[in-house]
Amino acid sequence: MGADFIEEPTVVPSPAGDLRAIVRRPGEGVVPGLVFVDGSGCGGIEEWGDCPARISGCGVAVLAHDKPDCGKSPGDWRTQSFADRAAESLAAVEVLRGWPGVDRDRVGLIGWSQGGWVSLLAAATAQVDRVVTISGPGVTMAAQERMRVDSWLRRDGVGGADHAEGMAWVDERARRLRAGESAEQVVAAQLGFADKPWYGVVSQAVTTPGAMAFFARSMDVDPAQLLPELKCPVLALFGGADDSVPVATSVATFAAAMPEDARNGIAVFPGADHSLFVDGVIAPGFLPMLTAFLSGPPERVARPSRRS
Repeated sequence: MGADFIEEPTVVPSPAGDLRAIVRRPGEGVVPGLVFVDGSGCGGIEEWGDCPARISGCGVAVLAHDKPDCGKSPGDWRTQSFADRAAESLAAVEVLRGWPGVDRDRVGLIGWSQGGWVSLLAAATAQVDRVVTISGPGVTMAAQERMRVDSWLRRDGVGGADHAEGMAWVDERARRLRAGESAEQVVAAQLGFADKPWYGVVSQAVTTPGAMAFFARSMDVDPAQLLPELKCPVLALFGGADDSVPVATSVATFAAAMPEDARNGIAVFPGADHSLFVDGVIAPGFLPMLTAFLSGPPERVARPSRRS
């Protein structure tokens, strides 16, 4: 940790109890703030590695916290929906707004992957200063998962009838979940394909009833519907070599659905992966671009809560 930065522990209140968190900020001056919104699966503070140091180096205070039942925190992320995760992120925003050295009018969200959906939903629900999405799809989770499966099966050389059968189950699985079939029933049906060459890729994100139920609760949250409701600037970043997200479709959705705002930005980093790394190194230009985006004027437009 650099001598010019301060890292302190805190907590984020949640229905499950206090979630362990840290705040890392420059040691002098009043700076903007960003709340980290994690991607899929379990995630504790330690799993962020040097990311808090990298992002705070852009001249911003950052708050990162455990997901429920991760790290040393209570609860269970598998029982959440994107709406629950958005509420959790907004609670973290309030913690950071009250932190010494943080401009309470300039606190936003930075979401990775699944955290992109959550960040957009949170910003459509309550006022935040700005949103950054990193590999956050511009399509629903159901559509993104279908694209991922198709891409990974082709990558692994699964073609022909096997590929068609795997994709047919992806569509059937989504249909069953939308029809209200329980996660346990769908997982049991999926296990009937365990000997198929496509099973590992197709089931990778939804192997257990808990993961399947989590998927079902938020599979149709649509960025195209959320983006027009935002009253803050958005920076959407993608890796050109990301094989988990439909990058071209996502870029088109963001470009079409974001409200007109000269502060908005969309960028695709050539050769970068899902985490915006190129050959193990953070994509050139990412940190300067983020710094410039965060240094813009604060968004102070009051807005009512999003209608249900």
